[in-house]
This record gives sequence, structure tokens and C-alpha cells, in this order.
Amino acid sequence: MLLKFEGHQELYAMEQTLMALLPEERPVYEGNDPNRAVITLRQSGNHAEAVTEMLYQGHTGRGEAARELSGTDYEQEGQRRRLLQMSFFKAAREAAGLTPPWGSLTGVRPDKTAVTALDLGDSPEEVRRMLEDEYFVTPRRARLATETACVTRRVREDLGPKDIALYVGIPFCPTRCAYCSFVSASVERSFHLVEPYLTALKAEISSAGKLCRELGLRVRSFYMGGGTPTTLSAEQMDGLLGGLADSFDFAACCEYTVEAGRPDTVTPEKLRVLKNRGVTRISVNPQTMEDRVLDAIGRRHSAAQIFSAMEQAAEAGFEHVNMDLIAGLPEDDPEGFRRSLDACIALGADNITVHTLSLKKGSRITLEGLRIPSAEAVGEMLDYADPTLRAAGYGPYYLYRQKYMSGSFENTGWCKPGAENLYNIYIMSELCSILSCGAGGSTKMVGGPGRISRVFNLKYPVEYTSRPGKISENQAAFAAFYQNAAASLSSSAPERETEGD
Repeated sequence: MLLKFEGHQELYAMEQTLMALLPEERPVYEGNDPNRAVITLRQSGNHAEAVTEMLYQGHTGRGEAARELSGTDYEQEGQRRRLLQMSFFKAAREAAGLTPPWGSLTGVRPDKTAVTALDLGDSPEEVRRMLEDEYFVTPRRARLATETACVTRRVREDLGPKDIALYVGIPFCPTRCAYCSFVSASVERSFHLVEPYLTALKAEISSAGKLCRELGLRVRSFYMGGGTPTTLSAEQMDGLLGGLADSFDFAACCEYTVEAGRPDTVTPEKLRVLKNRGVTRISVNPQTMEDRVLDAIGRRHSAAQIFSAMEQAAEAGFEHVNMDLIAGLPEDDPEGFRRSLDACIALGADNITVHTLSLKKGSRITLEGLRIPSAEAVGEMLDYADPTLRAAGYGPYYLYRQKYMSGSFENTGWCKPGAENLYNIYIMSELCSILSCGAGGSTKMVGGPGRISRVFNLKYPVEYTSRPGKISENQAAFAAFYQNAAASLSSSAPERETEGD
């Protein structure tokens, strides 16, 4: 779609809005695309109004939104952005005849608006009505956002200004899944990189632990992801976890999670190592329990191996077990998804995350044009998941969206009471800083609303092992953040209009 701006340059916000509402469209800024939108912002004093005029597949639409601006410059900037997004939504709804499940909310965190409203004193019921009436969110999604917002606020109360989460990344997998665009390497092709990578990783962990001690930071949650951490041998995993224990004080850590995502990498020996090293939660992530779908996405294991891995996890005695499913995978259908979800519930996982397929640019699904279920079929899958999980005793606890999602739906984490994976809440709701170690890691430094900084490790294992100076640079930035911004770590009450990040 051809986008033209008048009176503003909110390029990123409008691109995100376009892709959330019309995910089949891509923004362009010159040419003769028949689909086009002119988005105009006008301001006189404190009064601002936005107008979008759209032509989409031969149909026209016009959207208007206006308000009196208030608050700080930062808050007014958010209010103007919100007006632009609302005008675009109204125009798209008229031109395309669409009613998206999240209404006019387009950000990664659709429950952010609900958190803000609760902070301002609204009741959960008032928040639900506000999401439906002001943002045109469907009743089911308004309920989801309100419930996860309540969990976020409860978890937030237990965090201090120097509490952080720690992430360690293992960028190796048995094979690369068709939907994946993460930077990870097949162990078959990169076995020679594993030991050098672990040597560099242990060095980074050692210096990161020293830095945390010097800054007086407390690790409240640990998460090892990837890739697939359990591609490591039992001996390699034991050495890595031992190095972590030597480098960090985990006395205040509420949870210790390691992804054992691929069932074909799970062995009793590895699970014993994890258990002996104090791991409290593992993830066995099938994505589907249908063999034909596993084959289509490039997995080399069967559904039977998933059952076996879960049996081994139960025998090992882990306190919590996560499982992930993806709605919308190639060759799947609503019946197959229902069977997959029912199997995960029957296996006893106390934490089940239901993702919606996101079409990543570098994934094999996109590059090869693999056949995937329609948005309507994905909607059927999610419509089954919500009431089925609730009936089985699960409740939603975290929520987020991604670009290019089938049907513009969402990813939702569900768990039994008391089984929340805190790391998921911390990172998605930006409740505390996340210190990341390993290739592709993203360290997020949180200092309150609107005060978030990021530094990124080198993506590829070869780069990571050969450039230790980048690690030192990132850790210096992390230290500077806490040394220079410690006084501003307490949060102030934000304005209501916070959607769009």
C-alpha cells in the first residue's frame, strides 16, 4: 500500500498499524500502487486531529480522530500517534470491511493499555468495557487483555529497582524449523562450533556475574533458551550450569528455566543434570502433535517421542513443565490443532503457550511459499483453545503480538494457578532489565516508562567467539545504565494512551 504523510513523519507507527490491520499489504512510498492511504495530522494549540483517506481494492474509506492534548511532550507525542492510528483504523475498517480481533490496537503488547487503565484506578470490568467501546476490541480479546494485565500488575509489585532477569542463549538446533528465522545453527553442520562457543559463553557469564555483584543486582528469574539448549551433551550442560552457579548468586531467584524444546534431544541423563543443578522448569515444545505437520515443518521427531519426553520429565520430578503449540502451521487444520491441544492438556503440562503463526521473512514457509491454513481456520483453532484451556483449569497470564501474524491474532501463555513463567511476564511487560549472554542475545535495560535501552550481542556463533570486545562493550553499557540512571528507576503513573509499542 502506498502511504503518504501530511503534517507528521510517524513512519514506524503507521507501518506497524498497516501490517497489523492488513497483514497481506507492505508499505511503499513511491510508485503507482492502487491501494493507497493519505494520513494527515493537524494541530492548533492543544487541539489535534488526524484524518486518513484510503483506497483499498477499489473501495474508499475515511477515518477521523481528534482530542485535546495534555501532559508532557512525551505524553502528547503518544497521544498524537494514537490519533493517527485510530484514524487509519477507521478508514481501513470502512474500505476493507474488516473487524480485526484487536480492533484498533496494533502494538506488540495489546494489554499495555489495560495495565495503564488499571494503574489509573479503573476496575477490571471498566477496563474491559473501555477496550470494547473505545478501541473496538472483541469481547474475548478484551477479557484476555484485562486478565493478563491484572497478572502483570500483581507480578510487578514483587520487583525491586535492582531486580533483573538473566537469559543465556544456545544458538544450536537439531534442524531448522520451517517457521523459524532465529539465528541458530544445525548441530549436524556446526558441531565444531559448540565447544568454542561454550568457552566464549562461560567467559561472558563470568564477567556478567562479576558485574552484577558490583552493581548490587539480584537475579529473580533465569531462562536458558535458543535454539535448543538440550542439543548440548549432558557433560556440556553440567559444565555450563556449574559455571553459572559459580558466577551468579541465585538465592533470590524465583525460577530456573531451561528449554528442552526438541523431544529428540531429551534424555534421562540430561534431565538428571538439569534437576541436580537446580532447574525448576523445563519446556518441551512440540508445536504440534500431528506427525504430518511435524514433517512439514522440518522436525525429525514423531509425536510418540513427545509423549516419551514428557514421561521422562515426569519421572525426573520437575516442578513445572511448559509446552508450546502454534496455530496455523503448514498442513495443519482445526481438527489437528484440537487433537494437539487436547494431548498437551492430557500430558499434564501446567503451562501451555498457544502461538499464532508469524510469517518471518527469512523462514522457509515464506521463502518456499508453503501452504498454510487460512486466517479463518486459525481463528477456529484459537476459538477452541480459549474455552478448552479455561475448562481444564488454565488461565491466561501473558500476551503479545508479532508482525505478519495469521489473522492478526495473538500469542497467549496459559497456566494452572501459581505456575506462571515469570520470565515471560518480565520480558513482555518490560517489568525489569533482562541481562542476556550468548550469541544473538538482546540485553534490555528498563528504567521506567519510556526509559528502555537495548544492546545486542553478535548474532552468529563464529562472530560471537571471535569478538570478545563486543561483549565487553555491551556489559559496559549495562553498567553505565545502572550507574547513571539509578535515581530514575522508580516508575511514575503514565497517561492512558500508551498503545503502539
